[in-house]
This record gives sequence, C-alpha cells and structure tokens, in this order.
Amino acid sequence: MLRKLLILSVFAGTSASIPIVYQSNPQMFESLLKKAMTAKPAGDARPEVALAAAPDKPVAPLPMGRKVVVTADARGHFSSAFKLNGRQIDGMIDTGATLVAVNTSTARRIGLSLNPSDFSHEVNTANGTINAAVVMIDRLQIGSITVNDVQAIVLDDKALRTNLIGMSFLNRLGKYQAENGTLLLVQ
Repeated sequence: MLRKLLILSVFAGTSASIPIVYQSNPQMFESLLKKAMTAKPAGDARPEVALAAAPDKPVAPLPMGRKVVVTADARGHFSSAFKLNGRQIDGMIDTGATLVAVNTSTARRIGLSLNPSDFSHEVNTANGTINAAVVMIDRLQIGSITVNDVQAIVLDDKALRTNLIGMSFLNRLGKYQAENGTLLLVQ
C-alpha cells in the first residue's frame, strides 16, 4: 500500500509540474510535440511520396516563441486586455508612445501607491505638456507573452482616459508587426 501511495504521489507531483515547465520553456514542448506528430509508425512500409507545389509567393517561416495576434477594432486601433502586476486592464497598443502610460486609477488598481511629489517629470503628450510619475511595472502580460520590469509613466485620469502600451513594452519583444488589420506580437 505504501508503494502505491509513493508511486501515486510521484505521478501527481510530476503532473503538477508540467504547466510550470511549459511556461518556462514552451519551445521544448513544441519540439517534442512536433517530433511526436512527424514520427512514423514502425509498421508503415509504404514509400514516402513528396509532392512539390510552387507557392504564389514565398512563405516566410514564423518565428519561434510565444505569439499573440491582436485584431484592430472598428477605428483601426489595437486594443486588448492586458495584465499589469496580475490585474486585468484594458489598453491600446501605441507605437507612438515611448513608454507604457497608465492613469492614476489604473496605477492604484495594480498596486502602485504614488504621492503628489512623485509627479515631477514633465512629459509631452498629444494634449500638451503634463507632469507624470515614472514607475516600474513588475509584470506586463498579454496572452502568453510576459515581460518583467517595464518602465511606465502615470498620468492624471483627466489627461489619460485609455491606458497605452508603448515602446517600453514593444521593444522588449522579439518582433511586432502590423499587417492587414492585425498586430502580431512575438516574444
């Protein structure tokens, strides 16, 4: 009985660790799955026939890594749900924004406590010059992509209604590309 309990606990521990290992190295699982899917059964004696077809245009291989596709809304903006420090917020991806920018309400929701004296940096926005607080966001996530220690600014709620995911996040990705109403993010 003790041996069965020990085997069961080893199996349960191994099963519980699979998601953790996958999150730390998804490429390993992708390569294992790819090998399993392309492996031939031992009894298959039929010769392999490769049919070649000329594509209309060259197909570039997709980069490996974590990928997220964001579809443009009716106005052509790439808006999505993000997680900042584990809290879900809505934001718009803005390649014209140097930094991630959140309003004071969002900053409070994600656990950033700011004093009026923290708003000591002048920043130029589309609406003019305004004082902002510079902060670090511990973790910013969109889908399966996670970036740690992202520099951001906090602006007054009146100055910023929509949270902006700017270049301080995008530059930390392996690739980002807008095409045909979609934005591809690759880590």
